[in-house]
Amino acid sequence: MAATRGYVWLVGAGPGDPGLITVAATKALAGADAVVYDRLANAALLDYAPPGAERIYAGKQPDRHALTQDEINNVLVEHALGGQRVVRLKGGDPFVFGRGGEEALALVAAGVPFTVIPGVSSSVAAPAYAGIPVTHRGVATSVAFVTGHEDPAKENSGVDWPRIANGADTVVLMMGTGRLQEIAGRLIAAGRAETTPVAVVEWGTLPRQRTVTGALENIADAAHEAGIGAPAAVVVGDVVALRDNLRWFDTRPLFGLRVLVTRTRKQAGRLSQALAEAGADAIELPTIEIRQRYDEASLGAAVEAMRADRYEWLVFTSANAVESFFTFLAQRGFDARSVRASVAAIGEATAAALRERGIAADLIPERETAEGLLAALPDDMTGVRVLVPRAENARPLLIDEMKRRGATVDEETLYVSKPPEAASRTVEMSAALESLRGGEIDIVTFASASSVTNLVALLDGNPATLRDCTIACIGPETAARAEKLLGCAPEIVAREHTIPGLVEAIEEAQSSPTGGVAGGSL
Repeated sequence: MAATRGYVWLVGAGPGDPGLITVAATKALAGADAVVYDRLANAALLDYAPPGAERIYAGKQPDRHALTQDEINNVLVEHALGGQRVVRLKGGDPFVFGRGGEEALALVAAGVPFTVIPGVSSSVAAPAYAGIPVTHRGVATSVAFVTGHEDPAKENSGVDWPRIANGADTVVLMMGTGRLQEIAGRLIAAGRAETTPVAVVEWGTLPRQRTVTGALENIADAAHEAGIGAPAAVVVGDVVALRDNLRWFDTRPLFGLRVLVTRTRKQAGRLSQALAEAGADAIELPTIEIRQRYDEASLGAAVEAMRADRYEWLVFTSANAVESFFTFLAQRGFDARSVRASVAAIGEATAAALRERGIAADLIPERETAEGLLAALPDDMTGVRVLVPRAENARPLLIDEMKRRGATVDEETLYVSKPPEAASRTVEMSAALESLRGGEIDIVTFASASSVTNLVALLDGNPATLRDCTIACIGPETAARAEKLLGCAPEIVAREHTIPGLVEAIEEAQSSPTGGVAGGSL
C-alpha cells in the first residue's frame, strides 16, 4: 500500500506584527503537523498551530544559520513524503526576497504538492509603519524593490544600479544596512542626487521599531551612529519627506516601552492588546495558574440551596470566581437558570464575565474593591443570606463585615491561584523572566494582589529586580501588596480599577513631564 503523501504550505508570516497575518495563513497553521519557521516570523504565530505540532526552527542570520537552505528544502520534502501537513512559515512574503521560489522548486522536483500563501512584505509594511508611503500622487508613481545583500562593489553585480537609480521614483532596499555606505555611493554615482531623502526602518511594525532619516550623502553615518542594524528596510526617494506629517506608529503614547503583563495566560490577552494598541511592547509572564479546589459536597449543597431560593445575594469578587462557579454548574448539568438570587459583581470585569454567561449583575459598585462593594450593600443585612464563591485565602474583610451587619454568609472556596509549576512554563515565559532579570523591562503591571505575590515567588523571593522597574497596579489592594512585598510604593495606581483604567494610568504617567517612564525610540 502506497504511503500517504503529505502537503506543504509556503506561508508568508508578514513583517513582524502578528496582527498582519492573513486568514489563510492561520487556517494552514491550524491544520499543521509540523511548522518550519524563520527568525523573522513572530513566535506568537506558532500559537495558531496545534499544541502537538512539531516546531522546527530554521532561522538564518547573516553570520550563522540554524539550517542551510538545502537543509530546509530537505526537511520540507522529508516531512511531506512522510505524510505530514507542513507549514513553512517565512517572514514577510515567501516570494519577495524570501527564497520561497527555491523551496517550491525543491517540492516540485520531489513530487510534493504545495500551496503558496502570500504575506505582507516588510518592503511595504515597514515604510508604512514609519509613515512613508512608497508611492504617492505627485511625488512617486513607481517603486523598485532591491536586495541590498549583494556586495555593490563586485564587478558583475546582479543589480543594475544606474537603471535602479534613474528608473524608479522610490527605491526600497532590503537587507542592505551592512552595505549602506557602498549602496548610497553607487546610487549617487549613477545619478541620484546626494540630497535625496532616505529613511532606514529597523524592526518595522514591531514595538521596537526605530527610524532614522537623512540623505544619501549622510544616511550611512546617521544609521551607524544610531546603532541601526538588521532587519531593516531602507527607503530612498522624496516620499520619505511625507513621514513628518504621516508618522503614526511611533507617536503613540507608550511606543517603545517594554511592559510586563503578569495576568493568567487566558486573561493576559486583553491587557496585552490594550498596551500594544498604545504602542507598548507587551511581554507576557503569567504569574498565576488557576487550580480548581473545592469541597464538592459543600459547594453542591450551596448550589442546591441557591436553586431553592434560599439566598438573597450571590456575590462575585473576581472573573475567575465567575468562571469556576459556572464551570461547576455546567458539570452538574445546570446553567444560568439556576441562579435564583440577586447578583453582585465587585467590578466591571467581573460583571462582563457574568454577562457572557447570561447574567446581568444587579449591583456593581462605583469603587471596584471590597470596601466599595460593602458601601453599596445595605448597612443592615439582618436575616439576609449570602453566598460568596471565591478564591482560597481571599481577604476576610468582605465576609466579616457582612456578618457584622447581620447577614448569614456561606463562603465557598472555588480555586487557588499559584505561580505556574516549572513543568508548565513555556519558552516565552522563561524568556520574559530573563528579560526581567536582565533589566530589559520598563514597566511591570499587576492586576491582582496574588500576581504580586507570585511574581516575587518566581524571582525566588527576591524582589530587588523589580525595584529598577516602574510598578503599575490596577487598584489600592494590589498596590498595598506591592508596597509590602517590594518595600516601596508603586509609582502608578489606576483610579478606575479596570484594564482600560490601568492602561490609561500608565499613559498619563508617561505623558507627565516629571513622571515619564524610561524607554521609547528615535
